[in-house]
Amino acid sequence: MTRLADLHIHTYFSDSTSSPEEVVEQAHEQGLDCISISDHDTIEGIEPSAEAAKKYNIEVIAGIELSSEINGIDVHVLGYLFDLHDREFADCVDRMQNERVVRMQKMIDKLRSMGIDNITSEEVSGLTRSDSLGRPHLATLLREKGWVTSTQMAFDKYLADDAPAFVPKFKQTPYEAIALIRKAGGVAVLAHPMLTHVDELIPGFAEAGLGGLEVYYPGNSDTITRFYEGLAKKYGLVTTGGSDAHGSVKNHTYVGKVKIPYDLVEKLKDARCRP
Repeated sequence: MTRLADLHIHTYFSDSTSSPEEVVEQAHEQGLDCISISDHDTIEGIEPSAEAAKKYNIEVIAGIELSSEINGIDVHVLGYLFDLHDREFADCVDRMQNERVVRMQKMIDKLRSMGIDNITSEEVSGLTRSDSLGRPHLATLLREKGWVTSTQMAFDKYLADDAPAFVPKFKQTPYEAIALIRKAGGVAVLAHPMLTHVDELIPGFAEAGLGGLEVYYPGNSDTITRFYEGLAKKYGLVTTGGSDAHGSVKNHTYVGKVKIPYDLVEKLKDARCRP
């Protein structure tokens, strides 16, 4: 029987509603043999997930989704199989979380200047188990307090990149994110390239040490999948995939919606050994 994996899953340590234990239960129900917890700019969900996964003998590999920006475009870089105890990596992740806290307060202040005065930083922090605060948390509160009727409306009206309450994230380029992951012994993978639209930069990322492309992603057509498989082959990159599950925050996807064969995990592990 083919072993299966989902290498892009979030927990409530970033912007999902699911606990590590719930993620593992869902993975078991979906028949997954391997998962990666890849929370935004935090690694706090990995060890609790690995502990919970022992019950079902599910492999949990270290993952993270690092924020970066280039030419005014948000680019997310997935890191896999890095050393969880690498000091430089941990220090940088801590700085990113601190920046997220500062950014959140600035967005709350902007909303307050527009008359939305009943949202506090403490309430936002209560929606996650770490300091990896993000716009989805703020969107949730805007909806719950009646300022908008949906989280999408919150983004459209207040929080999108060109909306009045937007504040940029931690300043890091994709090249810096790639270097950080590699220095910690991991493999850097460009997250959902079909959403990011920076295909012209992939050759440069590959030269800088990018190890893979997230080719298999919810909603992809066969044409899009084949296109990115071709790009990965052209530049010598491994292919990965996952559900990008966020619990109830993203109701169009769920743990195990995208399942990849375990031989792609083995190729990812092999890529870690490349110079």
